[in-house]
Amino acid sequence: MIIETLILGGVLYTGYTKLKKIFSKENIYNSIEDNNFAPVEKNIQDSEIMHNDSYKKSTFFNTGKRDFKFALTGLTLATGGALFYWALSFASIPFLLYSTRLVYKDTYNAVKKGKPDNNMMASITFGGCIILGYFFIASLAAVIITLATVFISNVTENSREKMFNIFDQNLDFVWILVDGIEMRIPFNKLQTGDVAVVHAGEIIPADGVIIKGVASIDQHILTGEAMPVEKSLREEVFAATIILSGKINIKVKRAGEESTAAKITDILNNTVEFKSSVEFRALLFSNALVAPILIAGGAALPLLGFSRAVAVINAHPKEKMALITPLTVIIYMNLASKNGILIKDGRSIELLYKVDTIVFDKTGTLTKEQPEIGAIHTCSDYSENDILIYAATAEYKQKHPLAKAILEETEKRHLNVFPIEDSKYKLGYGIMVNVDEKNIYAGSERFMNMEGINIPFHIKKQQAFCLEQGHTLILIAIDKDVIGAIELVPAVRSEAKMVIDKLKQRTNIKTTYIISGDHEIPTKKLAAELDIDYFFAETLPEEKADIIEQLHNEGHFICYIGDGINDSIALKKSQVSVSLTGASSVATDTASIILMDQGLNHLNFLFDLADDFHNNMNRTFIMTLIPAVIGVTGAFLLGFTLIHTIILNLIALGLTLGNTMVPMLLSTDLYKNSIGAEK
Repeated sequence: MIIETLILGGVLYTGYTKLKKIFSKENIYNSIEDNNFAPVEKNIQDSEIMHNDSYKKSTFFNTGKRDFKFALTGLTLATGGALFYWALSFASIPFLLYSTRLVYKDTYNAVKKGKPDNNMMASITFGGCIILGYFFIASLAAVIITLATVFISNVTENSREKMFNIFDQNLDFVWILVDGIEMRIPFNKLQTGDVAVVHAGEIIPADGVIIKGVASIDQHILTGEAMPVEKSLREEVFAATIILSGKINIKVKRAGEESTAAKITDILNNTVEFKSSVEFRALLFSNALVAPILIAGGAALPLLGFSRAVAVINAHPKEKMALITPLTVIIYMNLASKNGILIKDGRSIELLYKVDTIVFDKTGTLTKEQPEIGAIHTCSDYSENDILIYAATAEYKQKHPLAKAILEETEKRHLNVFPIEDSKYKLGYGIMVNVDEKNIYAGSERFMNMEGINIPFHIKKQQAFCLEQGHTLILIAIDKDVIGAIELVPAVRSEAKMVIDKLKQRTNIKTTYIISGDHEIPTKKLAAELDIDYFFAETLPEEKADIIEQLHNEGHFICYIGDGINDSIALKKSQVSVSLTGASSVATDTASIILMDQGLNHLNFLFDLADDFHNNMNRTFIMTLIPAVIGVTGAFLLGFTLIHTIILNLIALGLTLGNTMVPMLLSTDLYKNSIGAEK
């Protein structure tokens, strides 16, 4: 008993030290950077090959079903041998060997390479069962393992199909406008440039811009927004979203495989083939226990006998983790996609749990890309509305955010612009239009100086104040006199304060930063307003990446959140990158995670999902490890035989499968509420 206890203690200590190293934070991140994980671009190419080869998938599934049938036949014969005629038990051996042939094949390859793995443990177990005459037990184990493999394969494929079919439109035809007449054409004939007509209750067939009408649109399938949005003239709409009320004419920009929905499906196709770091750790976890268990089994052979030595070998977790972890990753990614979060790289869902530092880009992330009117400064006898009308007249055909802010304010006040006769635009400075033989100028102080226009003192003073505060001042002039100015201020996202407060309540989030190319005063002011710890101002795009690298070198585990436009280098440098650009640039965005609603609302749910994923996987590891420890301990100290450890393994398989299926069995909304997510 003393010898057995010493051997057992050595085995458990060796296994513990190996597992401790595998589960260290540094090892998790390093495993992503080593050769076991190819660059994202290569993974995408590889996954495209795999997904285009549907034959391989169907072959794998059919092979699993065939193996299950052979194992079941073997079990029937072994049962008959145990109950009726002993010779039937021997007849079960070919069926047992055939149904588990892939295990022996992989074992042979592992032995040739000199690297014992999980399959070797399974081979020894099945071989031991045959030698000991446990034909029924071996056949039963083969049936359960092959059945579990088929079940997991089936659930995995169903989960994949659900992700891919989220945006399946199931449209046979669409209505388009030709010479003012609505005509019906097949869905696959819809082309860029067509004008599609969509009525209430119908699915929008393509990405495009509304050229006529107003509609209430349910975009939940794409952006995760709980409430429908009202869209009208010149606003963008996306394929696969549904019109709840109204009727719109859409100028098609992207149809078929070029639509946002199709590209998201393509990204999901690529993503599910990525090895997550937790999947890689599961293999390490299982393989790390091979050597200690083999040594323990070898030591048990002379001390305890063949049966209990095989029982020690069988206590190893074997392939359970390799089967369970890919399924878990896919289920959680499915939950994310249903809630407007597109995870382009499956590794990110685990890495989020390790994040201790969140870095925000300012413009387009914490503030909206489009500013809002802060104040209208007047000169002479002109009113605020006069200034706004002349500014909107000048900016009417412009598409930049400043022009859009001015035009929106004009619409709010129900003001009408003047028809223009001629216009001249000087890039980066301003625009001049001709109305009723008067020249109207709208632009910067430099533009007015270039045109020789006098600027009143109080407008110059306001310009200096705006420069200091990071605001933009658009000067408006008629002929050679400035008549007023419009002050535009950054519009902070309404949800930003609440989201950041919740993020800072998380125990793992230690520090928050803003990185901005804006001036120091407005950046500092925003950091104070949102309770963000530190900020970097007046930063060029290439300098953002240097700051991220510096923080990384200081030991921070970083999640960078940007708008994906000028943040591409910083996004790539961070351990986890999140973009708010959403559907507008889903195919080209460099971030590994995209919040499709183009806001911060889903950020806390994303971290909740990562926390729950981490907890779920920890439970899976425990449910796998405890039966293995009990099995080895029982074989050495309590007289456990092969039958006992097989029962323990089957219990572990059932528990881990049940744990994995929990989030899938709950509805999305209920699940979101259960982990405390708020939209």
